[in-house]
Amino acid sequence: MPGKIERSIEELYADDPERADAVVFGRKAGVDRRGFLGGAGLAAMGAAVGGSIPFAANMPGGLIPAARAQDKPPAPAAAAPKGPTYLDFPGKDKGLVVIGEKPLVAETPEHLLDDDTTPFEKFFIRNNGQLPEPAKDADKWTIKIDGEVDKPMEIALGDLKTRFTPVTRRMVLECGGNGRSFFTPQARGNQWTNGGVGCAEWTGVRVADVLKAAGVKPSAVFSGHYGADPHLSGDPARVAISRGVPIKKLMDENNLIVWNMNGKPLENIHGGPVRLIIGGWPGSVSAKWLNRIWIRDKVHDGQGMGGTSYRVTIKPMVPGGKPDPDNFKDLESMPIRSIITNPSDGTKIPAGTREVKLRGASWAGDHEVKQVDVSTDYGATWHPAQLEKPKNKYDWQRWTATVKLPSDGYYEIWTRGTDSQGVAQPHVAGFWNPQGYGANPMHRVRVLVG
Repeated sequence: MPGKIERSIEELYADDPERADAVVFGRKAGVDRRGFLGGAGLAAMGAAVGGSIPFAANMPGGLIPAARAQDKPPAPAAAAPKGPTYLDFPGKDKGLVVIGEKPLVAETPEHLLDDDTTPFEKFFIRNNGQLPEPAKDADKWTIKIDGEVDKPMEIALGDLKTRFTPVTRRMVLECGGNGRSFFTPQARGNQWTNGGVGCAEWTGVRVADVLKAAGVKPSAVFSGHYGADPHLSGDPARVAISRGVPIKKLMDENNLIVWNMNGKPLENIHGGPVRLIIGGWPGSVSAKWLNRIWIRDKVHDGQGMGGTSYRVTIKPMVPGGKPDPDNFKDLESMPIRSIITNPSDGTKIPAGTREVKLRGASWAGDHEVKQVDVSTDYGATWHPAQLEKPKNKYDWQRWTATVKLPSDGYYEIWTRGTDSQGVAQPHVAGFWNPQGYGANPMHRVRVLVG
């Protein structure tokens, strides 16, 4: 019989997956580490997920059903169960989930990312400091370009618009910590699922055009980006965040200094009146409320650089272990990720349904998406999705698929992206690091037919 759950399911499965199967569901897998030996475990799991499990024979041993993956220990009798906190912010969809309050951080559930171009109201929020006051006259906002350049400049936004050729690109912007909540043990930071991402149409001028006008010196190595957001402490001497990129990356022709988002002036919450968009890399290098680009003759050492900040391991470390400072490198290109945007997780489908149409999105940092596959039988078999071409580099790629279901019951629909380098999403978040960067396990949604 299933035992009493004294800890969260995730904790039990992290310690010993096979024992957790037995404790939680009374389950024992077959010799191939899939399926169920005996009927008691299958009956218990079916009761837990709310229906029969047609592909139970393919379910890997030690896998937490998606329907139970976020179970927590029972709350004390006096405590009310705690659910997600939904965002209440002018102009924003009330389905966004708050995962940080100081500073304000909110993610977009996967089903709200079903638009080809992410609208303002559904775009995630990631702040590092206090929200600055909106600019009173956007065109008078100034940006300084200095350091290792022949002609340092301080240019007003109005002049930037007329002096350089504007371009529009649809590009993914993704928080470096996207997927962090999938790590075990828990890593430090905001516990993002897959919702720290959006893909908007950005209008601005090429960073490379501005830097060519300033004359980048041969001694230039790295950039440092600064914004006007005050530090959380309110101390004017402290910087909320200042990150940068190698000069080669900075000069990518797709990187923009932008003032419009989806054809409208960039809102203050997203860094208006002007911000950087650095395609394919962590969103933290795309400085909001941009007021300075410092060209440096060495790697930038601003707030958010060095240590374990926005850095991943060179050699795998023991999860939860003590980090070796020499074993870290900057997180650069974001990893391949595919998500299902329709149907939403937990969808109930009428009895007798034998075909489900899927929609989703996939992206891969500096790379393109080579293919997206979907599975309804716990990864035993995979079927290719129809993948659309990107509008431009750093755009996400939308996909569609149709899956067949043999009967009523509980299903998990999985998606797996593979990038142009042949790297595919893993089953679980790998390469643990203290601040939880790079977690990109396959996305799973649960559907119940009948």
